[in-house]
Amino acid sequence: MTLSTEKATLAETVHDKLRDELLRGELSPGSKVHISETAARHGVSPSVLREALTRLAERGLVVAMPQRGFTVAALSVGDLTDLTRARTLIEAMALRESIADGDLSWESSVLAAHHRLQRTAMIDDDGDVRPDWSEAHRQFHHVLLSGGTSRRLTSIADGLRDCSDLYIHWSRVLAHDDHRDAAAEHQQIADLTLARDADGAAAALVAHIERTTEVLIGYANAVASTADGSATA
Repeated sequence: MTLSTEKATLAETVHDKLRDELLRGELSPGSKVHISETAARHGVSPSVLREALTRLAERGLVVAMPQRGFTVAALSVGDLTDLTRARTLIEAMALRESIADGDLSWESSVLAAHHRLQRTAMIDDDGDVRPDWSEAHRQFHHVLLSGGTSRRLTSIADGLRDCSDLYIHWSRVLAHDDHRDAAAEHQQIADLTLARDADGAAAALVAHIERTTEVLIGYANAVASTADGSATA
């Protein structure tokens, strides 16, 4: 293994570990990533860590600050609202195209992806969202929108969903939306999609996306209210 290949492999490993820490809420929204300390904790050089962080920044999980390193993405109500609007518009359109254009092979893929998601436990013994559930969830939503003829539209939808990863997980680990029946929401979306009910499926998908936004905005407002109360106490 060459030095460059070894470095790339290490960066990949650290990328995955940091991504899991971010999604579990172990790194607070908006907090600074201390390069030397984090590199030492993962047993890699600062350059390897920066490479991993750069990849995370491309997915919107951390933010690269010129001359100031990296910070965890902040919980921004404005960004979340804007992202949600973009997702609901694009994903509803892509789902409608999938329902109109998708063939029997696509239907089979939706069934298989939904079955995998159903059979994968969401929460581990520590109350964290499991990485294998996250992957099954991502694949289910990708397959839903993959039946349309526009590859570009599907790619845009996938990119927007990647940017939502932190928000999706924060709705569980920070906002503690423990009473949500995500499985029932996914079942409804799958059933309406396979029934070729474009209006019903699109509405169910939009409601599914907006639930995360509503919970997190409530959490952010509660945090801001607490901070204001502490400042004036």
